[in-house]
Amino acid sequence: MSRALIDVTPLRTSPAFRRLWIGQTLSGFGGQMTLVAVMFQIWQMTESTTWTGAVGLAQAVPLVVLGLFAGSLVDRVDRRKFYLLTTGGQAVCSLLLALQGFLGHVPAAGVLGLVALQSCFGAGGGPASRTFIPHLLPAHQLAAGLALRRIAFQGAMLLGPALSGLLAGGPGIGACYLIDALSFVAALYGAFGLPRLPRHEASARPGLRGVLDGLAFLGRAPAVRGALLTDLASTVLSMPVSLFPLLNAERFGDNPRTLGLFLTAVAVGGVVASLFSGTFTRLPRPGLVMLCGSAAWGAALTLFGMAPGPWSGLGCLVLAGAADTVSVVSRSTVVQTHTPDELLGRVSAAEQIVGQAGPDLGNLRGGLVADATSGTTALVSGGLLCLGAVAWVAASTAELRRSAAPSRPRTAPAGP
Repeated sequence: MSRALIDVTPLRTSPAFRRLWIGQTLSGFGGQMTLVAVMFQIWQMTESTTWTGAVGLAQAVPLVVLGLFAGSLVDRVDRRKFYLLTTGGQAVCSLLLALQGFLGHVPAAGVLGLVALQSCFGAGGGPASRTFIPHLLPAHQLAAGLALRRIAFQGAMLLGPALSGLLAGGPGIGACYLIDALSFVAALYGAFGLPRLPRHEASARPGLRGVLDGLAFLGRAPAVRGALLTDLASTVLSMPVSLFPLLNAERFGDNPRTLGLFLTAVAVGGVVASLFSGTFTRLPRPGLVMLCGSAAWGAALTLFGMAPGPWSGLGCLVLAGAADTVSVVSRSTVVQTHTPDELLGRVSAAEQIVGQAGPDLGNLRGGLVADATSGTTALVSGGLLCLGAVAWVAASTAELRRSAAPSRPRTAPAGP
């Protein structure tokens, strides 16, 4: 039974990882509050799923346009200082969102502009933060560290939307944004505790040449490429979050206190899967585990679209959340164990584009399809397309199916 539970060894053995994990956990909690607050604010302004889907577009465009260039920069500069700078920029954007939330009279396009600006800073900070864990933990603890990071995200996803709904119906959305801004203090605390990290300025070429080097690596690393393609297809084709305000209006009376129930259901499944992550982080083939998790995600969302009532739908979302956690942890394990450190910033940027911009584009797709047809059509068609895409990648990328997890320990730098 103990081998089935999440492995907390990284928290016990690495003080630097522990501080980073605590800081990012609290910051993630604030980020989830802002996600729900922005969706609720835009929905109240427009009552359009196209506009709520545009929230995802505002987040995705900066990640896609700037992400690979930011990743190339991460491989050349002091990653710790770069992360501190970009985290501070995100905090300022949250303060501006809080100000407009309290004062009001800002159009929907203005709110989306602030979201896009914050995403510009995230395009750099995200790849930097993804390069830390391989330097803080030995290779055989990497999957456990990624699972701990995932349960932190899922815990924030579980509690953040619920609290955001309560605050939106009480003090207002400005309070949600303000808590997010304050949570960045914890992220900065975690970053200040990082040890000195290696730089690869000599081996990482600047600008477009560095980006092309990263893309060339993806071209000759089929396991990494297959993992990213699987996740991208799954999220772009079947992400359902932009449909949640519509479902809330149809089934829950458009009450902001219940808007978070759908995200909470996904988080419950993710938390359960993370708590028992020992069942899959100790398996020898993370690529095959990822493919199975992605297929289960598509199947669960297909069932969600055909569910006869809201409670059976919530059950399907719990299953989807569990499958998503299995897929994400396994994807990151494949990426970080098959990527050289001097390319990790650029490949991490590509992973961030897939992991964040993919869902954002998927939310836009879902909103557009729902406006043109119906919510059921958007959900079911997306789930079936996801299943087909996963089957294609599995059949065409043997290296992903056979990719092995690291087993030999290596020495990790001691924390300060």
